[in-house]
Amino acid sequence: MRLPERDRPWVMRTYAGHSSAAASNALFRRNLAKGQTGLSVAFDLPTQTGYDPDAELARGEVGRVGVPVAHLGDMRTLFDGIDLARANTSMTINATAMWLLGLYVTCAAEQGVPIERLAGTTQNDIVKEYLSRGTHIFPPGPSLRLTADTIAWTVANCPKWNPVNICSYHLQEAGATPVQEVAFALATAIAVLDAVRDCGQVAPERFGDVVARISFFVNASVRFVEETAKMRAFTVLWDRLTLERYGVSARFRYGVQVNSLGLTEAQPENNVQRIVLEMLGVTLSRDARARAVQLPAWNEALGLPRPWDQQWSLRMQQVLAFESDLLEYPDLFEGSKVMDALVAGIVDGATAELERVLEMGGVVAAVESGYLKSALVGSLAERRARMERGDDVVVGVNTFTETEPSPLNSAGAIEQIDPAVEQAAADSVRRWRAGRGDVTAALAGLRAAAEGTGNLMAATLECVRAGVTTGEWAGQLREVFGEYRAPTGLGGAVPASAGNLERVRARVRQTADDLGTGRLRMLVGKPGLDGHSNGAEQIAVRARDAGFEVVYQGIRLTPAQIVAAAVEEDVDLVGLSVLSGSHLAAVASVLRGLRAEGLGDLPVVVGGIIPPDDAAALRESGVARVFTPKDFAITDVVDELVTVVREAHRL
Repeated sequence: MRLPERDRPWVMRTYAGHSSAAASNALFRRNLAKGQTGLSVAFDLPTQTGYDPDAELARGEVGRVGVPVAHLGDMRTLFDGIDLARANTSMTINATAMWLLGLYVTCAAEQGVPIERLAGTTQNDIVKEYLSRGTHIFPPGPSLRLTADTIAWTVANCPKWNPVNICSYHLQEAGATPVQEVAFALATAIAVLDAVRDCGQVAPERFGDVVARISFFVNASVRFVEETAKMRAFTVLWDRLTLERYGVSARFRYGVQVNSLGLTEAQPENNVQRIVLEMLGVTLSRDARARAVQLPAWNEALGLPRPWDQQWSLRMQQVLAFESDLLEYPDLFEGSKVMDALVAGIVDGATAELERVLEMGGVVAAVESGYLKSALVGSLAERRARMERGDDVVVGVNTFTETEPSPLNSAGAIEQIDPAVEQAAADSVRRWRAGRGDVTAALAGLRAAAEGTGNLMAATLECVRAGVTTGEWAGQLREVFGEYRAPTGLGGAVPASAGNLERVRARVRQTADDLGTGRLRMLVGKPGLDGHSNGAEQIAVRARDAGFEVVYQGIRLTPAQIVAAAVEEDVDLVGLSVLSGSHLAAVASVLRGLRAEGLGDLPVVVGGIIPPDDAAALRESGVARVFTPKDFAITDVVDELVTVVREAHRL
């Protein structure tokens, strides 16, 4: 049985942006010319965390994982020659979502585009930042206020815009099972909707418009049958939740980027088929099909993808949508006993987990108590342990490891960022400040609005038009709202045994005895703005289980703070985790600081997505070991850490 008319394909995006607004604009234009139907903007970490390119914390991070946007001039350049009346633009931005939306709508107004015609999405889910991605700035209360203000403003002024993307994507990457992913995402949606309802800015009769504009951003692993069931369960529960809690019937709308965490550095060509299978999990079921899809590139476990790699991922979507017959049929799983049972299991499990979170007082209380973070760290520890034991097969990593050399994985296989990009961005923002008018009144208006209870969007738009920068906007709100350090989740995480852990424990005890210290002490540090803490947390949990005393103070530390902790805690080893590409600058700063404190002999190891040439440079600079995604066996990594300590003391 075929449909009377072929379905329209989903919006096809590529997550893109790096170096500068001009370079990213050129990339956007090329992608659109290749048939991409939506834009997905990656912003760099300083922009996401509210810093200008010349800020101290921005060093080494500018233009690395996205485009730096410091002011209206950058936004103009980013979308130069792109008709925003026709564009569908997704912006991966959370803590500074209101600010970037303000820049975007002002840029559109300068093009002569009425804001009611603008279509797209601001991610704007701050809860998952506390749990997984780490680009939060403010405490939960003020953060939810910014989200609610943005939603209320867009419903009134920009009705086609999705003002928030509830993100289960990052929850899965942080370890969530399908049940946890669904439950925690819905708990976040409840917190957001309740915040909008309770702020009093939307009339009760218009609350259905708020619910209708809520969208989700999900993940899909290679277990595509289970992922299909998960998405069907999402639709069942969203329909039930909105009707029972808010009296509104709303369609579950979601976009997707399939799983980047499952991509491998070993035999990276296998990532191509992984990506295709993951795409099936969110497209096969017509009743639960994604509205927009963006696929990672095959080499993301190696470094920043090149335009050709992104084109390959776009072509995967186009082949499925236009060459296959997928869009010609009704839902393929209707009436399937197998699928119905899988869906029912996820619905029941997610309902029970959601009720548990609500009984705690909701998702914010569950974040502040550390429950959600501990649950995710524990789930990810068990997932990694299954992989190390071989219970979960990963082709090319823990089985079928014999391989021919890959012609894909050669010199130049990833995009390289010119180090001069950062200096150019810093010089540019200084020129912008010098050439603009007085912004004092605009910033004072923003501060007054933040200290009050009204919607902050009007004051934000005044700041945009006055020429305020990203760092200045966020800086004013930092002074009013304060900053927030989320729980690390290590305290409540249950370790999962894998590998020869008992042997490693014996080596830890022997080494401590040899040194006469009683216990080996390790500092795990996250320098810079990189908030992806999964790897650091898993090393910390396993090292603690092996007998190390682990010092871990969370994300976004300056090199000076890491050095101070190493001195104060009298550690035997420093482990640095950097996944943003800023490893060379960040590690060099820590090494200089340790030498200045007379700790030049203290061993330092580094982990992250680090190309071979950079790994060699790090070792030449004095780093004892470099670990990358290919080093998946965490117990073996911890064993090697013991060896590093023993070598440092010539044991």
